[in-house]
Amino acid sequence: MSVPSSRSRSLANEPIQPQEYQALLEAKSALIRSSFDQLGSFSSDVALEVFPSKPEHYRMRAEFRMWHEGDDLFYAMFPPGNKYEPIRIDAFPQASERINALMGPLLVGIKSSLVLSKKLFQIDFLSSQRGEILVSLLYHKQLDDNWLMLADALRIELGINIIGRARKQKHVLGIGYIMETLQVRGRQYHYQQVENAFTQPNAGVNEQMIAWASESVERFGPRVKPDLLELYCGNGNFTIALAAQFDKVMATEIAKSSVNSALFNLAENDIDNVTIVRLSSEEMTQALAGTRPFRRLAEVDLTSFDFGTILVDPPRAGLDPQTLALVQQFDQVIYISCNPETLLDNLHELKQTHALKRLALFDQFPYTHHAECGVVLHKRNW
Repeated sequence: MSVPSSRSRSLANEPIQPQEYQALLEAKSALIRSSFDQLGSFSSDVALEVFPSKPEHYRMRAEFRMWHEGDDLFYAMFPPGNKYEPIRIDAFPQASERINALMGPLLVGIKSSLVLSKKLFQIDFLSSQRGEILVSLLYHKQLDDNWLMLADALRIELGINIIGRARKQKHVLGIGYIMETLQVRGRQYHYQQVENAFTQPNAGVNEQMIAWASESVERFGPRVKPDLLELYCGNGNFTIALAAQFDKVMATEIAKSSVNSALFNLAENDIDNVTIVRLSSEEMTQALAGTRPFRRLAEVDLTSFDFGTILVDPPRAGLDPQTLALVQQFDQVIYISCNPETLLDNLHELKQTHALKRLALFDQFPYTHHAECGVVLHKRNW
């Protein structure tokens, strides 16, 4: 993997501009407000709450391709649609300070050994606000005992955890995960985060987002139906902080690694009123409708739950028609979306049964067009 030196260019030519962040956020907020105005009277009386990001060092993870150019090796990214003109990355102000502090010493250590540098094609960083960091080194070669010895020495020297990956190989040196601590409404919550599993990339905005959801539950006031159903729970990002506000919680997630982390996080935070089930949203919809049995629910008594509130945090595709019909049955809905377009599509259906009470923009992705949104809905005549 190489190109002539003249074709590689430095990211320093295209840096983020923190002094422009507020203006960019205002423009993004105006665009979101305009999009939701398409819903007419359903949304016109609800103010848009805006939760900003730090202008720098907000991403807790980063992934770089490694570019070999003669005797040189450097972190690289690529312009959209161009795999052959690398952008050299010497610093990455979007990423956490912990990642930036490690990038240089890690690269020096790797370049000092042909065993560590040869056929290395990608490095992934996962960091936490606690200062913990996990580095994944990805190779186009098999990793032998010599690699294990040298990589472990580098791990000890830098005080990090390393995972080495190659075809049909995974070597964990140290601990294969990090712990994150989030501050939410005056309380601390602890989360295990693992390689390649989904976590919110912007920890500061994530704390604001969880707090907003918790405050929304508080605003519901007394509830006739005291239990929560959560779909797409991931590693328990919302589940952990909201569990104490409900009698019982059932949370579903399909990814096995996320389910394992969610169970770990429940124990880590001493939470005992949550049932985690490894089912998709479509399967959970079928289970609640009684249309088919599931072995994974064999020891769960669904009739013991009295659901009044549902929280959904779906992927970019939004809610499928069956899950959307399920959501319409709930008195209160908290919908977190990483895609305003599919959220708007779903709201065209939900507005038939529910009223909009809160609308928020969480700027998880500064300097981009991507927007994370949240809405709170109450069932009409509830």
